[in-house]
Amino acid sequence: MPHEPAILVFDSGLGGLTVLREIATARPDAAYTYVADDAFFPYGQHTEDEIIARVVPLIGELIARHQPDLTVIACNTASTLVMDHLRKAYAVPFVGTVPAIKPACASSRTKRVSVLGTSGTVKREYTKALIRDFAGDCETTLVGSEHLAALAEAALRGERASDAAVAAEIAPCFVGGGDAATRTDTVVLACTHYPLLLDQIRRLAPWPVDWIDPAPAIARRVIDLVGPKVADASPAPARMIFTSGRNSSDLSGALKPFFGVAARAPA
Repeated sequence: MPHEPAILVFDSGLGGLTVLREIATARPDAAYTYVADDAFFPYGQHTEDEIIARVVPLIGELIARHQPDLTVIACNTASTLVMDHLRKAYAVPFVGTVPAIKPACASSRTKRVSVLGTSGTVKREYTKALIRDFAGDCETTLVGSEHLAALAEAALRGERASDAAVAAEIAPCFVGGGDAATRTDTVVLACTHYPLLLDQIRRLAPWPVDWIDPAPAIARRVIDLVGPKVADASPAPARMIFTSGRNSSDLSGALKPFFGVAARAPA
């Protein structure tokens, strides 16, 4: 990998910014292009075939245009469907995002874990295979959220998500409330949008649990592939692209904490 790699980060919307933040912290000297496929958001409204038909050629177009050294698919829904297709179609290395079931079950003390994701992610065979392979003796509850990703997306735009709405989305994650020794103690955040609401989610939880955010593990995998940061290197302005053609300037204040540097529209 070059000393200052070009990294493309792709998501259905703005949730992948939580992944970008971790990667940019670890490798601040890289050149980042973030693509939000807001023209097709939310992916949960589309069939698996529609998502594959949409994402695979779109990633090809983005690779041809931006020439990344590595591409991160910062979306659980897309990753569980398209990674094999992408790796067969394009020579660029890919890093995907999948539910962190293995580390969650390994760290759970009560052996009761919930997986909070979009309805598409939790019903997918890929997710069920992760449970079969890695859950071990954990009792795993799959919770499909209909609205949490959209609530997180709106919150980043400055629209407050109501406590009642967020509480309703996370409530099914909490099982066996009477006995602290046997109730849910770990929740996998199986959508990169959800950490955008993590402070509110923690406050509304009926009891404390460990919330497993996949972003740090993704960042570690990226660094495995591109290497550590170069000393004294200066970050380049990151590029922010919406597939709808929306101008990113109206979100510049909200985006800066995720990029670590100023975001700019693509040339």
